[in-house]
Amino acid sequence: MTVALFTAALLGSMAIGMPIAFALLVCAVVLMVAGGQTDTTILSQKLVEGADSFPLLAIPFFMLAGELMNAGGISRRIVLFALTFVGHIRGGLGLVAIFASVVMAAISGSAAADAAAIGALLIPMMRQAGYDVPRAAGLIAAGGVIAPVIPPSIGLIVFGVVANVSIGKLFLAGIVPGLMMGVALVLTWLWVARRDAVAIRPRQGWDARGKAVLEAFWALLMPFGIIGGLKFGVFTPTEAGVVAAVYALVVGLFVYRELKPAALPRLFTAAARSTAVVVFLIAAALISAWLITLSELPGQVKAMLEPFMWDKTVLMLVIMVIVVVVGTALDFAPTLMILTPILMPIVKEAGIDPVYFGVLFIMNNAIGLITPPVGIVLNVMCGVSKITMPDLMKGLWPFLWAELAVLFLLVLFPGLVTGPLWWLTH
Repeated sequence: MTVALFTAALLGSMAIGMPIAFALLVCAVVLMVAGGQTDTTILSQKLVEGADSFPLLAIPFFMLAGELMNAGGISRRIVLFALTFVGHIRGGLGLVAIFASVVMAAISGSAAADAAAIGALLIPMMRQAGYDVPRAAGLIAAGGVIAPVIPPSIGLIVFGVVANVSIGKLFLAGIVPGLMMGVALVLTWLWVARRDAVAIRPRQGWDARGKAVLEAFWALLMPFGIIGGLKFGVFTPTEAGVVAAVYALVVGLFVYRELKPAALPRLFTAAARSTAVVVFLIAAALISAWLITLSELPGQVKAMLEPFMWDKTVLMLVIMVIVVVVGTALDFAPTLMILTPILMPIVKEAGIDPVYFGVLFIMNNAIGLITPPVGIVLNVMCGVSKITMPDLMKGLWPFLWAELAVLFLLVLFPGLVTGPLWWLTH
């Protein structure tokens, strides 16, 4: 009964166009009434408590770092660096897109922003060189969803807060899966683009390559500094956000000098608006999570999954399939907020490592960003590449299947996540 009430309230609110944060508040009210509680002051108290979290401070700083990175020329230099080294290979522009996606994922943590930035730079080049544009756009879209997996990831921060899991461990555990997604895209791209008749860019000499290295040095140093600082305990994930924002500001203003002081108010305002949306959504979700726990909704879902709890791998496989299906209908944030408090008690009781589950759960949600009809990255790439959604989907399918294959490989072999995590934390 509780599952039906929650689902009806959520879908009904979304059906009339209500923003997901308010839809979650409606769900909270419905669960309160169903549980015999009518004190609505609890909602305001829990809303404030949900936003009052030190780890959430990382979100505005990483969002600001992303804004400063794009405005300060860091994104463009990463693309030009890769272009200088592999642009002459057949299909080289696709390899540039993948490399840039992985590096930028280790800086901004935003799938849509990364895909938009890389697409705006590379799609015109790839169109002019004779590449299949829907396939190129599909590759860049698939590369963009690496961002929520590789640290620093806003998705991992939110999951860590909602699920009460170490954000530092989640960050370190996401490195190898994110790189595996990149390798899978490389192999798939080389396979599907091997026969394309495209213009080959001239090979760059070592003088040009050396110049590109010097130009991109400060941009490439940023992800290594963040990940290295986390690995050696120099700073916490929240402090890493501050470091990233200050670094992007200093490099953009004083090193590359493309970031103008007059642009700072606009960039700070954009980051503040994005942060307000995310934090309000988290606070609303935490109210629902609290009431979900009180209403024993996880227990009801557990009863449904009981036939699969005899084996951790089987249970993880079933959960991942459920999340894939839900991800086709809901965006990243709603899926994360709704399912985390429901699934975490089941995961813990089954003896599954919460950090391992968190990385796969976020990867699955990230892949949902490129599954129709809701995937926000698809809409971004349609706008950037100026193609229709059906055409984009034709080019995307090989890369979508490649990333799903990585996901289910990690389900079958958990050591691919837990093994590197153990090495990085010891």
